[in-house]
Amino acid sequence: MSDDINSYPLMPHLIIDGLNQHDDRPCLHLGDSIATYKTVREKSSQFHQVLTSKGIGIGSRVAILSSNRPEVLYNLCAMSIAGSCGTALHPLGSKDDHAYVMNDAEIETLVYDSSLFEERAKELKEIVPSLKNLLAFGETEAGEDYTTLAEQFEPQPLKAPDISPDDLNAIVYTGGTTGKPKGVLQPYRVPAHMTQAIMAEWDLPKDLRMLIATPLSHAGAAFLVPTLQRGGTIFAPAYFTPDLVFDTIEKYKINATFMVPVMLYMLLDHPRSETADLSSLDIIYYGASPMSPSRLEEGINKWGQKFFQVYGQSEAPMVLSHLKREDHDLSKPERLGSAGKPSPWVHLKLLDKDNQPVAAGEPGEICIRSPLVMTGYYKQPEQTEEALAGGWLHTGDVGRFDEDGFLYIVDRTKDMIVTGGFNVFPKEVENVLSAQPSVAQVAVIGVPDDHWGESVKAVVVLRPGVEKNEALTEGLINAVKDAKGSVQAPKTIDYVEALQLTPVGKPDKKAIRAQYWDGQERAVK
Repeated sequence: MSDDINSYPLMPHLIIDGLNQHDDRPCLHLGDSIATYKTVREKSSQFHQVLTSKGIGIGSRVAILSSNRPEVLYNLCAMSIAGSCGTALHPLGSKDDHAYVMNDAEIETLVYDSSLFEERAKELKEIVPSLKNLLAFGETEAGEDYTTLAEQFEPQPLKAPDISPDDLNAIVYTGGTTGKPKGVLQPYRVPAHMTQAIMAEWDLPKDLRMLIATPLSHAGAAFLVPTLQRGGTIFAPAYFTPDLVFDTIEKYKINATFMVPVMLYMLLDHPRSETADLSSLDIIYYGASPMSPSRLEEGINKWGQKFFQVYGQSEAPMVLSHLKREDHDLSKPERLGSAGKPSPWVHLKLLDKDNQPVAAGEPGEICIRSPLVMTGYYKQPEQTEEALAGGWLHTGDVGRFDEDGFLYIVDRTKDMIVTGGFNVFPKEVENVLSAQPSVAQVAVIGVPDDHWGESVKAVVVLRPGVEKNEALTEGLINAVKDAKGSVQAPKTIDYVEALQLTPVGKPDKKAIRAQYWDGQERAVK
């Protein structure tokens, strides 16, 4: 606890310390809205008092469903100061997806953007029995207006909760080999150590002006404390378009940004990629999915050696390895396919199936020991035991080291597809397609895509007498869109007479994928 002589600052302490360092300096730009450090500090206090009035404190389960807006930052700070446990809901997720996560995590409070998710909040209110509080950013019929409630409180000095490093900070939902989403238990030590590694290793510019084009409630939140501790300013557009990004960089002299590769592809393909003034931009962080080495080379040729790759996963986020700017070296083009060198803040080993180190230059599963590692999967002891076998986190990624110590991810032991920075779990898509009367068998895989990194492909065996045609394909794709959302819907469907099978009769995903991935620059599958 906080009176332990060996205790160290956790996220609430770091947030409070950062917000207290300045008053009138700009802290957050969102559209035409500018919030100073004092404003964010006071709003965070008011939002925190609302949470306290609702009985939301240490360990309380809170889900967030919102676009980028100032209230997201105020609530993020308030939740941390309350010591609560957060779960971010995917804005593009279906009702069933949201309900599954909220019921599994036993969510008590939903914080939502009523301008976009009012109807979804009403739906979830009816099907999530644990839900007690619905707090909206703005007017709402489903719950209460969080913003108006906050205005009834006078700002108070911020005080950190009495939490320990192993108290629960977040339940982050990912997918397993079965495709069923798993809740990753992230204690408060995880973001604290992630922040330490970011500030030590990520070459943050001075006078930090950080453009976060991804949702603040998701990966973008990782940059909150580093920006506060540097006295910097966060620029968080409500939505992403190339023009808005170029305009923001030019107008506010942005010197750092974080994007997923598909966003960078959209910028590279835009006419302004050649004409926009990006001279202020010192560093471009990218991650969440593999970036095509050829597109990366194009970006370096256009904008300079400004790219910085990060690698991690929900079970141990973001800072497992990184490829620094100086290592994005066009004289060594093969290195653009690397995930960089392991962070000095983690033990990273390549192990075989017996948890033994592989020989130099040989591939092995990337395994981790670090304070970054999750506690386990919520209510899934068998999956937890498997993932943490032998005292290592087994990432499910297979990698190899070159002679200079650079890590290359050469395969994925799990079937998860990463498309445009979003995770798609094949089993969930297969379950929808298998329910269609025309489908006999189906295997869903990720295939290389120059734009999205990977795209979702379904390989389908039709029932006897069913003829393939465009209407059938469109119907199958729409069935997944309706059930799971557009991100998880197949972009293409191939029809085959039979699926390749393993000796025990299961679809051989590796063999099915191989025909699409052979010869690719980077074989992340």
